[in-house]
Amino acid sequence: MLIVMDKKATPEQVDNAVAAIEKKGYTARPIPGGERVAICVLHNHGPVEAGHFLALSGVKEAIPVTHPYKLVSRELKPEDTVIDVSGVAVGNGHLMMIAGPCAIESEEQALSTARLVRKAGARMFRGGAFKPRTSPYDFQGLGEEGLRILAKVREETGMPVVTEAIDHEVFELVEAYADVIQIGARNMQNFSLLRRAGKASKPILLKRGIAATIEEWLMAAEYIMEGGNPRVILCERGVRTFAHHSRNTLDLSAIPVVRKESHLPVIVDPSHAAGRRDQVIPLSRAAVAVGCHGLMVEVHRAPEQALSDGAQSLYPEQYEDLFRQIEPIFNVYRQFGL
Repeated sequence: MLIVMDKKATPEQVDNAVAAIEKKGYTARPIPGGERVAICVLHNHGPVEAGHFLALSGVKEAIPVTHPYKLVSRELKPEDTVIDVSGVAVGNGHLMMIAGPCAIESEEQALSTARLVRKAGARMFRGGAFKPRTSPYDFQGLGEEGLRILAKVREETGMPVVTEAIDHEVFELVEAYADVIQIGARNMQNFSLLRRAGKASKPILLKRGIAATIEEWLMAAEYIMEGGNPRVILCERGVRTFAHHSRNTLDLSAIPVVRKESHLPVIVDPSHAAGRRDQVIPLSRAAVAVGCHGLMVEVHRAPEQALSDGAQSLYPEQYEDLFRQIEPIFNVYRQFGL
């Protein structure tokens, strides 16, 4: 249930409503809005009796929340959430461009790639320091050395950096270096890791699992927000189907559905969806056309020599071309207020 306070409600009235909710054995989560405060009622087992709260001074209305996810729902927060990442906005009215190699291989590789993608229009840099790979014999990343290189990228270019925390063991280390912590597709339902992300001080980029429904994906985001971290960025990266023409099938229909159901920003990773370089630019154009809030694209100076996912990585000149192609599409989308 959502308890909506009157616009003129005092802080004391809000505190009294919180106390009344908690006296019933529920958890109260106040959410300040542009005009009024709303209080989300959590951890209720069954329907909540609205009458008790409607009688409280300063309460305007009590709205049942019909979805199993509450904090991520538009029922709770009708307006879009815009997340600030070190001065870079992610969300409504902004097209966030994140680019970089799949894996950090060396300082020279990371810095030179970062300079190129920044010049082309990227606002954030991505790169894996810890790599969860299907084969234990594949390159697993440089670990903390990769994180130190990412810090140098941020220092030189001014771009915030995004990298993945693959488990509890490395989460605190990644949190110390990264501006945005990625929870990968394989970990989307690693609930203990999601709870740890809920305690993090940094924004979380949550990728959709390879066989996850939209509801499961949003419930994973709910775990993070329920833990106390409201800064969640959703990332559609393709789901597993019977198709063989690409690694995964990019679910473009998920973008408008998620935007309708949730106030959280949603970006698209066409590189992991396609698994093939020639599909990345067309899928990027389509993702922008259906209303994503940004793209995360893999770029490598010499993809044929990449230690991870070279086949899906764009050459720098291709990334420049991608940016030129999507900018007018985004401008049309924004012009019509879609």
